[in-house]
This record gives sequence, structure tokens and C-alpha cells, in this order.
Amino acid sequence: MRPRRLRGPDALWRRPPALGRARRHPQVDPARGQGQLIGRLSGHVVEEGDEGTVVLDVSGVGYEVTVPLGAVGRARGIAANAKAGSDAITLFVHTHVREDALLLYGFATREDRAAFRVLIGISSIGPKIAMAILSALGAGELAAVITRRETARLTAIPGVGKKTAERLVLELKDKLVHLPAAPLSPAASPPVATGAKQDLLHSALTRMGYRPAEAERAVTALGARVDSAPLGDLVRDALALLSK
Repeated sequence: MRPRRLRGPDALWRRPPALGRARRHPQVDPARGQGQLIGRLSGHVVEEGDEGTVVLDVSGVGYEVTVPLGAVGRARGIAANAKAGSDAITLFVHTHVREDALLLYGFATREDRAAFRVLIGISSIGPKIAMAILSALGAGELAAVITRRETARLTAIPGVGKKTAERLVLELKDKLVHLPAAPLSPAASPPVATGAKQDLLHSALTRMGYRPAEAERAVTALGARVDSAPLGDLVRDALALLSK
């Protein structure tokens, strides 16, 4: 017997979904949503984790952001150089959308964020390896390494093997040309500055998150002033140098 067609108020009733059939929920399209949700955050660092994460307080809301080594120190240096008058920093953010998580990756400069996005666009290079690369090399240094095909500098980074380094050189040779290549710092060499004042300044910079090579470059650039100027002034001037 054919079912009777309902009229009037009864027509508002609808058949329930068939058992075993999952309802369709709205989904985020990673290709379109990735990197378009949060692009920049300015606030105060209230927590620093052991695995490269910080919590940035933005108007009372805490955002957990994964940052490469030295990013917070460089961001503080940029803020100090701009004479903002507060300890707030700005991180340029890449929003990474996965099926099970929405992750934020923060960088001190737009160039570092651009390099990160290029890196994760390479097959088998995920955010973890990209962050390791940018913890060892800034965007400008990475561009210089790729231009000079220095795979040894890449294989010295944890998680980057010989084949990965060779693929990076091959695939990035035309993708980082828009980034200014920076002078390469010595790879993992101990500080050459001697004297208590130089050591104190070097130690202060590395505790702030700067790489040893970056700290050594700042100490060397300050020259004879290291022996005569107060340590606080030296740290401020070193941050200004490293933010350039």
C-alpha cells in the first residue's frame, strides 16, 4: 500500500535519517583555510614551554604558538628598536589546519614566515622539520645556503638527512629568490669573544633565545664598547643589531 500524502501541519514532519548514515558536518578546507585565519598576534609572552611553544596574551586571551628558536628574542629586539615603550611583541603567524587540530606557528619577521610556508610546501617536509630548519637558519641565511648549495649546513640540522638536503636545494633554488640572502654565520662554533663582559653579554643573548652564532656576531659588532659600556646598554644595542 502506498503511503498517504500528508497535508496541513502534518506535512512539516520529515522522515528521520536512515540508521547507520552519518550526518554531514561542515568541514574546513585546509587548502583554503590554512594560513588565512590568524596572520599576526601582538601581546605579552606569559608562558614559555620546553618544546618551542609560548603563550601570548592578547587582550586577555592566551594563544599557544609554536616558534622557532630565537624568534621571541628577535621579536623583542625588533620591539625595542622600534621604541614601542612596552614589552609587547609581534609574531607573524601561520595558521596550520589539520583534521584534528588547528595549530599556530609564529615568527619574528614576515620573511621567516614566508620561508616556513615555502618549506612545508615541499613533499615530506612537515612543520616540525621546517621549524627545525628555521631554528638553525634564518630566512636570509637559508636563502644563502640554498644559493650556494651548501648541503652540509642543512644536514647538520636535526631531522634533515642527505637526500632531504639535496631535495631542498633542488626545489628551493627558485622559490627563495625574493628573500634577501644574509651573510652566513659560523656553524655551531664556540664563542671566540673573551673576557668576563663578553661572556656575560653572549650568555644573556643566548638565554633570550638567540643562536650562539647570532650572539657572537652581535658581540663582535659592538667591538671595544663591550669593555666600557654598562651591560644593560650593551644588551639593548645588541638587540637593535640583531633585529636588522
